[in-house]
Amino acid sequence: MNSTISIDPKSISTGRLHAYMLAAVAPRPIAFASTIDKNGLVNLSPFSFFNCFGSNPPIMIFSPARRVRDNTIKHTLENVLDVPEVVINIVNYPIVEQMSLSSTEYAKGANEFTKSGLTEVASTIVKPPRVGEAPVAFECVVDQVIETGSEGGAGNLVVSRIVQIHIQKEYLDENDNLDTTKLDLVARMGGSWYCRASGNALFEIPKPLTTKGMGVDQLPLSIRESDILTGNNLGRLGNMEEMPEAKSVAEWTKKDDLTKLLGLFETDRLACKKGLHLLAKSYLENGDTNSAIKTLMVWEKMV
Repeated sequence: MNSTISIDPKSISTGRLHAYMLAAVAPRPIAFASTIDKNGLVNLSPFSFFNCFGSNPPIMIFSPARRVRDNTIKHTLENVLDVPEVVINIVNYPIVEQMSLSSTEYAKGANEFTKSGLTEVASTIVKPPRVGEAPVAFECVVDQVIETGSEGGAGNLVVSRIVQIHIQKEYLDENDNLDTTKLDLVARMGGSWYCRASGNALFEIPKPLTTKGMGVDQLPLSIRESDILTGNNLGRLGNMEEMPEAKSVAEWTKKDDLTKLLGLFETDRLACKKGLHLLAKSYLENGDTNSAIKTLMVWEKMV
């Protein structure tokens, strides 16, 4: 097992703890929050302490934390306490640099829409404007603000209820669902790092919602203890509802790509087993779980 350091949060500075948390708890979605104060001055700022917390009622929560260095609060928090409304704009790659620029700590009254070059579009229901370039924007009313502490680094949970949604049509699929591959979203990492949810970074895992995966514990020991298969490989196999029938495994042994491997059984069993596990792994990496489990079970039927 790898060596580990264990840290009592009280034994390190808030800044160091903050850095550990943000680097480890990632990637985090970004709430690009537009707000307005009681004098009508607009503010636009990103927050990665953010997520959705229910759809009935539709709730999103983000947290403008107190600054670690001097315990001051941010203009966004001041604004939602003045005018309890916010537009949570979603950030994708085409606007990531402008979003980052808007996080500059400009003086009170500076309009980050103007500073970042983003388009200010009037909202339908709430007073703060939305970002015209955002793929999705959620107009929200602020139901409550929950303070988690009074020292630097403490959070302020802005509980926001969605009252209107704006979606750019180019990001919808033929069924009017948001298309993840088109959205090209970005997320916050630690330090100055971001990540981009597109291309090879996107992958699908069948979710066991209407089915019940049999579990890794139901796999034969030689599969569970394989030197070839990874934990992810085992998880995908355990997501199957049941093991294949003996008849289908027997039919599988007739495949041409197994003939040479099975020929090694009598002369080099270790090489035979390794070859079967490598072949199964390649099936898994191509999303073919059924072929993978049958390939692995060929060995089980032979020994």
